[in-house]
Formats: sequence, structure tokens, C-alpha cells
Amino acid sequence: MTDISIIVPIYNAEKYLNKCIDSLINQTKKELEFILINDGSTDRSEEIIKGYKDKRIKYFKNKNQGIGKTRNFGIEKASGKCLMFLDSDDYLSEDACEVMYEKMEKEKLDLVICNFYQVTGNHKEEVRIKEFDNTSLKENKELLLEVNLSPWNKLYKSELIKKNNIKFIEDLKYEDAPFVVEAMDKAKEIGQIKSPLNYYVVHKNSETTVRDEKIFDIIKIMDKIRKYFAKKKEFTETVDKLTVRVLTNYTIQQRVQKEMKTGIEFINQAFSYMEKNIPDYKDNKYYEKRGILRRTIEKSKRLTIWYCNFYKIVHRR
Repeated sequence: MTDISIIVPIYNAEKYLNKCIDSLINQTKKELEFILINDGSTDRSEEIIKGYKDKRIKYFKNKNQGIGKTRNFGIEKASGKCLMFLDSDDYLSEDACEVMYEKMEKEKLDLVICNFYQVTGNHKEEVRIKEFDNTSLKENKELLLEVNLSPWNKLYKSELIKKNNIKFIEDLKYEDAPFVVEAMDKAKEIGQIKSPLNYYVVHKNSETTVRDEKIFDIIKIMDKIRKYFAKKKEFTETVDKLTVRVLTNYTIQQRVQKEMKTGIEFINQAFSYMEKNIPDYKDNKYYEKRGILRRTIEKSKRLTIWYCNFYKIVHRR
């Protein structure tokens, strides 16, 4: 059994794939396997992958199934003691696997989380997760709010994922958040690497930045997270705060929605969801750290719609 299986879903990534794969094969830690899954690419992705002769590469070619199903397929094929996920346009520092694996082994952790760089064009910015000592979600509920709910920048014990049958949702966008939440909840010990080891690349038209009709999936995703914690009343305050933060952020982001009609409908649905599930949402602690003008707009459906329309008018010029 190898130490780490790194799962990389690939869809039309020819512009970035070399940098991604190079960062894998050049890792200082050698006991690795790379699960590269071509999710129905129509560009040169397959040609690029086949150009590498590293024996640690396990290449699979599937019809297009979406990132959730592709990651689940990767978990099934992985044989490593640990799992790591990497998007095909992102890359790792050369010592990422070594540093994270050593911490996991020495301190007997189920999950290790590192800081990361957010890369936009030629600009690189370090994103620092609030520092914490080895802990669990039960001991430190605020991790739900402080850790990014993306599967990358994390090393998971395979046993944690496979024994608990933790899977990615396959039919919705933003499918990674419930996976990370459940992994954090089931992990007995979670540790942190304070160094930035993962490079998260943001593109203008990437899945994570484009706002379209799939935006409604975020309400369904938050509902799944809320239902997961429904019987754990000690998490109610934290989950309410997470819900308000996420839905508030996404309503404000409708200022860049392609179709404002879609944006307005999303704003209506998001506010209706909060009103139904968190009747006192306007008193939520999330708003305490927002400026007076921001929180005044963010608490009001009418003002949020006004702001998004005004933003579009100004930036149309």
C-alpha cells in the first residue's frame, strides 16, 4: 500500500494540466499514486497525460459525469493509506505531501489542513486559516466557520473516508462542502499546517466564479448540511451562522449574475429559506462584524435586490 493517493478530476484542462501533474511527480515524498481521471475531455488533456511515463500515474478515462461522481470514482480506485484531492488547474508546493503526511503520522491525526495561496493571474495571495491546535469538531465547532469547505488543501486518512462511506454529492454544484463537513465531523483528531502548501488558481470563467442558474444548488447544499446536524443540537448556533454567512454572500454575489431575473429569483428563495429555517436570522452574530451599511443591505431582501441592480447599471457603463 502506498502512503498517499492524490485524486485529480480532469475536464478540458489542457492549459493548466502540465503544471498540475509536474507538481505531483516532483514531490519530495515518493510513496505516492496519482489517480488521474479524464471526465470526458474534448481537448488535448488525454495526450498530455499520456506524455508522462511516471509509473505512479493511474489513468482512467470516463464519459463526462461531473466532478462529484468523478471524485467518488477516484476514492474507489485509490489504494493509499491517505487521500488527497487536487483540481486539474491547481498545483502543490513540492514538499506538500511530505509535510502533511509526516504530521499526520507523528501526531496520529485523521485529517490535516494546510494554508494555501489563491492565485489570480500573476497575483498570489496567502489565505491563512485561523490557527488551531490539534482538535476535533466536537471540541472546536468554530472550525465549520474558519476552515474552507473545499476538499483540496487537506490530507485525509483513507479509513476516515471509506469506513464512514463519506461521498461527494453527484447531482449538485458545490458538492464538496457536505463532504468536507462530514469528514471534519467524523475525524477524531484534526491538525493544521500553518505553511501554504496548495496553490488554488482562480479563473475568470471557472465553475466557482461563474454565477448562473446553478446558483440555486447552494440552497440545497446548505439544507443538506443543516439536516446532517439536525439531531446535534449543540451545533445549531454554528450551523445557523454558517447558513446566514453563505446565503448572504451568495445573494450579494447576484450583482454579477448573467441574468438578473435569475439573480432576483435566487435572492427571493435565499431569503425565504432563511426566514423559514432561521426566523431570527437578522439577529445572527454573523452580521456583528459587518459594517453598518453592509449589514443594513445584507439583512434586507429589498435592499439586496436594489444593490445588485445598481451595481449592474454602474458597471455596464
